[in-house]
Amino acid sequence: MAKSQKLKESSMITSIWTDIKQQFSHGNTLTRIILVNIAVFVIMTIVRLILMPVEDGITYDDFLHFFAISSSGWHNLTHPWVLITHMFLHEQFFHILWNMLLLYWFGRIVGDLLGDHRILPIYLLSGLAGGVTYFMMAQVLTGMGFGSYALGASAAFMGIIVVAGMTAPDYIISLLFLGDVRLKYIVAVLVLLDLVAISWNSNTGGSFGHLGGAMMGYVIATQLQRGNDLTAPVNDWIQGISSFFKNLFSDERPKPKMAYKNPKFKKEQQAGRKGNKSPNQGRHKSNDPKSVSHQEKVDAILDKIKQSGYNSLSAEEKEFLFNASKK
Repeated sequence: MAKSQKLKESSMITSIWTDIKQQFSHGNTLTRIILVNIAVFVIMTIVRLILMPVEDGITYDDFLHFFAISSSGWHNLTHPWVLITHMFLHEQFFHILWNMLLLYWFGRIVGDLLGDHRILPIYLLSGLAGGVTYFMMAQVLTGMGFGSYALGASAAFMGIIVVAGMTAPDYIISLLFLGDVRLKYIVAVLVLLDLVAISWNSNTGGSFGHLGGAMMGYVIATQLQRGNDLTAPVNDWIQGISSFFKNLFSDERPKPKMAYKNPKFKKEQQAGRKGNKSPNQGRHKSNDPKSVSHQEKVDAILDKIKQSGYNSLSAEEKEFLFNASKK
């Protein structure tokens, strides 16, 4: 009986692990970010259980502080990774629960409207801006309850929320007990809550970090509307790091390349050069209306959303925007 129970438990754990790997491999960027946050939360919880009875040596606070951004400039200078790791750290269950729910709800809107490939850069840039804002304000406003370190994805998802609100301000979201609410009002309320928290000296450091993330979201959205994509360099940087590690740990070695030349083709090419050239040779211009670039059509739809709201789009435009977000 005990052996049968162990087999069932093992089968259940294996099934859960398989589902997680499948979601991470085949899910979108938003799913991967949420899974990483949850995984880090589980690891931190296990570490806390292990180090809880420890009185001498490394404590849980020491371990947590090792990955969290600090109000100490020397700590951040000697632990540069905290600029990234702090935005994936959570201590309390309801902290990560609300952060991940908000990230999922509003991240889906950004992914549908601006493309899945922009989710991670917005998350990283907003989280980085939040961490830097927290550190700078901690130096200026000493003694206002900043705490010795900051952590969490709040600043990162605030940036995503602001990008969503500026891209589709009239997008309708159905809220429990409130009904249909336009996205722009949800963004305004969330920003206002942080301002109220600062005025009451409640979680001052965290609130300044949230506002820093929101400001970065505003900058990203404004630049996108002007045709400047601040997420593109971040994507290039991520791709470069990914390629580096793939090549580093890959067992494959570059194979020698062989070039094949066709003597007949070379003769025909030389003969063609001796012939007369048409004045329009080499010029290709299409009058096909389909020659309008894919990006121009996306920009036109986004302008329409900004002016009249998402609901003003036709079924064809919504389908086109949905398909574009998957590329």
